[in-house]
Amino acid sequence: MSWFTALPFPRRRAVALSALVTVASGPLHAQVAPPAPQADEQSLPVTVRAEEIGGRPDRELNLSRDVEITRGQTKLKADTACYLLVEDEVTATGNVNMWRFGDRYQGDTLQLNMSTGRGYVTNPQYKLQMNNAQGRADRIDFLGENEALVQDGTYSTCEGPNPDWYLKASTLRLDSGRDVGTAGKSIIYFKDVPILGTPALSFSLSGARRSGWLPATVGFGSKGKSEVMVPYYFNIAPNRDLTVYPRMMFDRGLQLGATARYMGETERGPYAGQTHVEGLLDDRITKSDRWRVDSLHNQTLAPGWTYGWNLHSASDDEYPSDFSPTVATSAERQLVRDVYTSYGTQYWSLTARAQNIQVLQEPAAVANPALSIPRPYDRLPQINFHTGRYDVKGFDWAVDAEATRFSHPTFDSGNRLLAVSQVSYPWVRPGYYVTPKLMLHATKYNMQSNAGRETNLSRTLPIFSVDSGMVFERDTKLFGKAITQTLEPRLFYVRTPYKNQDDFPLFDTGESGFSYAQLFSENRFVGGDRVSDANQLTAALVSRYIESDGAERLRMAVGQRIYFEDPRVQLPGRTQDRQGRSDLLLAASGRIIDNWNFDSSVQYDATSTSLYSQNHGVRWTPGPMKVLNAEYRYVRNSFRNADVSAQWPLSARWFGVGRVSYSLRDHKVLESLIGLEYKADCWIFRAGAQRFVTAAQTTSTPMFFQLELNGLSRLGLGNPLESFYKSIPGYTRLNGNVGRP
Repeated sequence: MSWFTALPFPRRRAVALSALVTVASGPLHAQVAPPAPQADEQSLPVTVRAEEIGGRPDRELNLSRDVEITRGQTKLKADTACYLLVEDEVTATGNVNMWRFGDRYQGDTLQLNMSTGRGYVTNPQYKLQMNNAQGRADRIDFLGENEALVQDGTYSTCEGPNPDWYLKASTLRLDSGRDVGTAGKSIIYFKDVPILGTPALSFSLSGARRSGWLPATVGFGSKGKSEVMVPYYFNIAPNRDLTVYPRMMFDRGLQLGATARYMGETERGPYAGQTHVEGLLDDRITKSDRWRVDSLHNQTLAPGWTYGWNLHSASDDEYPSDFSPTVATSAERQLVRDVYTSYGTQYWSLTARAQNIQVLQEPAAVANPALSIPRPYDRLPQINFHTGRYDVKGFDWAVDAEATRFSHPTFDSGNRLLAVSQVSYPWVRPGYYVTPKLMLHATKYNMQSNAGRETNLSRTLPIFSVDSGMVFERDTKLFGKAITQTLEPRLFYVRTPYKNQDDFPLFDTGESGFSYAQLFSENRFVGGDRVSDANQLTAALVSRYIESDGAERLRMAVGQRIYFEDPRVQLPGRTQDRQGRSDLLLAASGRIIDNWNFDSSVQYDATSTSLYSQNHGVRWTPGPMKVLNAEYRYVRNSFRNADVSAQWPLSARWFGVGRVSYSLRDHKVLESLIGLEYKADCWIFRAGAQRFVTAAQTTSTPMFFQLELNGLSRLGLGNPLESFYKSIPGYTRLNGNVGRP
């Protein structure tokens, strides 16, 4: 019988009433309980609605016609249902619809324990709230509130009844609590065509990192040979992970590699690091074992006390060109090995390090010695000390000291003690500043030749400088917009006496590149082995356009150094310049309009009335996924290159990417990239090819294509995303809101 038969109004109106049943109390109430968090579902009452309700109120409710059962975030609709109050279990048949924590299930029959979340649904369709995924199955077993097992079903993040891609698996475990989906005996279909089969597959439901097999990469090595790599990712903890990958190169053999990353904090301070190792036993081509190690670490041992390392090593000179898939790593020729510790307070710091550099010679250097890379000195060890104070009765002072043992397998070794002390007195007033500075550069050497001869050398030089400038401002307009323009003249004078330093060694010193920043340096050399004599004045003028919010819209600068006495200290093989003045430097950068940015610099040789170098770059970003970069670089008697790169939509869904770096001097392409991307609603397709130089006389031309199924995996050949990011400044991933980059 119906619970509503005795009521004095038609049965059709009974659907508007509710019978609320709670296992704890048993009485019926005409009210609906509000939703509650998932963890509190068991404590909430159950609301039952139907046109017909029969059974026993204390044991069993038989529900018919427009059945609706609700508890918290779980809601069930069906044609008929039976609710067991003591067991807290529902069995429903006919047009079953269930919403559970945002997920929806439609099927023929359903059984669910409302307390434990366990049960099943037959012939279901489902849709998940977390990633908008959907699918069909023969049966879904609910293993708990957060976990479901899909039997002989499909899975896709595409919308609509006919998804572009789907995963078909014999079993599919969806665990929203752990954010992981695990499939067994699976086939991935794209446009109803099977493209990949696998005995097992795991993926993140939200796109966050998690343990499991990463998509296989089929591609070509740096020399164009085919290879396959299948990585496995271990999400050990929120602050630790490990990626292990076998890389099968069909011409060389099996290479094994691993990358471990970590970060954290102890009671003494934070730490972080990353280590990458890879090895190939018995390379089929070279008949030798090949390997590479890269490790970074930094850790705080106590307040102010840190230590760390930066270690890189390879088995042989040709390792980068043979195994590196990118432009940057394939051209790497100096591998640093550095271990250090540092302690500092507010006013002083002390650093000790040991450093060695492995030089990987160009393969072509055997036939052409001019291509050989000189091996730097080892620093075993190096100790640096710094102390200083600001505004001590108006004075600023600092002392930098260094003690280093330089060693080399073929050159003379030696010890160097260096101390640079300085004191300055800044006068800073509204509209101008003047800063006189006095420095004392003292160096002592103890040299040991390979023949056993010992030599002592010393050098002490005073350096005097005065830095001064003024700032003028005015209100004006730029492109019709109110703006503040500044005019900032600057004079910088340096006086350093001459001392012959031809007998001094060259452990770590070279001439710094001439630039706008170098114009205001006391010494034109970098390193401690040479101190340039100077009697010179630098004159510069800067003008800036500043918007009302403080943003710098445009900056223009010009500067030149005037020599009252030509510098006499030179590096070996260099002759003394007798021109009385430096090259003229001009620079400009800024934002022309909102989506146009530029950067330009020119070095003009006034003596020969010709350009020595110039660099001009512009970037146009008119909208999302639209960027165009153009750059021109020129150095006299060296190179003249043009570089163009872009990401641009070709239609509503097609996007093109490309880059060309061309030598105008040699009339050849130095580096090139061309690619296409297609953006669908639930997948991305990428394809392209890249060409770059791996060594002095060799090139690599890798090709790649990739199908990214949103929320599942990336399948294909090579890694186009890495190439696009590194080759095209301003590149934007088409589905940047999905998963990890």
